[in-house]
Amino acid sequence: MQTTRSEDGRRVEYKRRGDGRPLILLHGGMAPREYWTPVVPHLEEYTTIVPQRPGFGTCLDDPAETSADEVLEREARYVRALADDIDGGPILFGHSYGALTALEAATDAAVDAVVAYEPAVLPDEFRKRADLADRMEALIEDGRRGEAVKRYVELVLHPDGIDDLDAWLAEWPVWPDCVDLAEEVLRMNRAVERYRLPDRLDVDAPALVLTGTDGPDFLRKSARAVHDALPHSRLVEFDGISHSGPAEASEPIAAEIESFLGRQ
Repeated sequence: MQTTRSEDGRRVEYKRRGDGRPLILLHGGMAPREYWTPVVPHLEEYTTIVPQRPGFGTCLDDPAETSADEVLEREARYVRALADDIDGGPILFGHSYGALTALEAATDAAVDAVVAYEPAVLPDEFRKRADLADRMEALIEDGRRGEAVKRYVELVLHPDGIDDLDAWLAEWPVWPDCVDLAEEVLRMNRAVERYRLPDRLDVDAPALVLTGTDGPDFLRKSARAVHDALPHSRLVEFDGISHSGPAEASEPIAAEIESFLGRQ
């Protein structure tokens, strides 16, 4: 495990593997670092750098210290510190909330490229009526932390519904440990609901935006909106792949990334 520090003094730990162009992998809001385990073997041409981010994509501290309005920028600073510590401009590859963090970090970091799988950005019409954070907060205040996390899982991972969510959760590797992070997931969702995509993202590096046909419709729309807001972007949609795309279909996604980066 190697370490560096962000500008606010936070310790940044990461695992480094391989000997090629540096590729930083940023997991989403409900996945641990191990999310990338099935992906890394398909990226052998690169030096893969997998940070131990604080929490499952959020900062484990008192909400009074880091509000929902501040948590995204705090994570972006974390990623910038890691990028600055890597020799040569790295590539950022983020999934979901990690993809949003990658895009924000790339506005003020020397990176060679950005790959974003279904960034956690809400289209305007969806954001205006989004109430997941409020529903989660009410459940947490009522002592129903597990139910609060279930509402997140339903919306993001099972947008078309599921017959037996409890049975599915019983097979999910991060369940029930992720219930301990209910407040962090709430804060992350609050940050996502408040985030407004600018007309133009100030990212000079070339970007690859990825999405799948089986993910939530609002995230497919957001992928297109992010693509339109980036000055140098390519959009690719995978047929039959869900929001869990990078882990679910590692080989075709890695091949698309290789093709894209090979042009840079």
